[in-house]
Amino acid sequence: MAEDYYKILGIGKASTADEIKKAYRKLALKFHPDKNPGNKDAEEKFKKINEAYAVLSDAEKRKEYDQFGSADSFKQRFSQEDIFRGFDLNEILKDLGFGFGGASQRRQDFSQGQTDPFASFFGGGQRRYARAPQKGEDLYYNISISLEESVFGAEKKIAFHKQDHVAEINVKIPKGINAGKKLRLVGKGGPGVAGGPPGDLFLEINILPHPIFARDGNDIHILKSINYSQAVLGTSIDIPTVDGSVKRVKVPSGTQSNTKIRLKGLGVPATKNSPAGDQYVKITIDVPRKLNDRQRKIMKELSETGL
Repeated sequence: MAEDYYKILGIGKASTADEIKKAYRKLALKFHPDKNPGNKDAEEKFKKINEAYAVLSDAEKRKEYDQFGSADSFKQRFSQEDIFRGFDLNEILKDLGFGFGGASQRRQDFSQGQTDPFASFFGGGQRRYARAPQKGEDLYYNISISLEESVFGAEKKIAFHKQDHVAEINVKIPKGINAGKKLRLVGKGGPGVAGGPPGDLFLEINILPHPIFARDGNDIHILKSINYSQAVLGTSIDIPTVDGSVKRVKVPSGTQSNTKIRLKGLGVPATKNSPAGDQYVKITIDVPRKLNDRQRKIMKELSETGL
């Protein structure tokens, strides 16, 4: 089957220049010889994607290629020197974090009609790869904390896999942090390449369920049940707060089910970037499933009064 440069890069014929470049970068990083030492299949794939990009990234070459319809037909008319003329592979590799020879030397090789522009990549020439300094790999870790730790902050010790060993570090959880937020620990990721800086460690925050409290942004919510007579006549109830204290709250007479009572400022404490939240008490009315004889008699009398 005839080769198709578009299929080699995994793109369509209507792809823009930016889409072509994005597809090439992804494949070049995946099949780069430094990432696949001794892998002949990856070596061939790397050559093909560079050849495809050399043609499709050049507007004139791409126009002529589209007229022929396949790589095989295109190469019957154009030599390797034609295909790679004006294609500065050294600059592209530097952009990807790799270095190779000199740009002027690379162009000189093509002008002399070198039949294999990748010979010196894979041992066919005097020059070899030289890795440019490259930042190490970023690592990602999910960390679960309690609701109280998310509100007031905490210090945690975590263990995570780093290359071929388990690393342990102490992490400071800032107060008020929300679920889904990421903490960035600079330099705690994978080691750098060729003298480059180490990568970073990103911790994604997960807040564990709490038995009585729920958090929504900086607000804290709690459910409280009262009986029917308390809802009708009004009452006072004790409400625990997230800081461990207990507040006496007045429930007015005639309170309906699902009424919310606001305790101002008793949610997540204020931080530098956000104000303090509130605590909300959601009232539910507990309707008894069974009544004794006296209760039934009273309720019957009340029903006769229209209550």
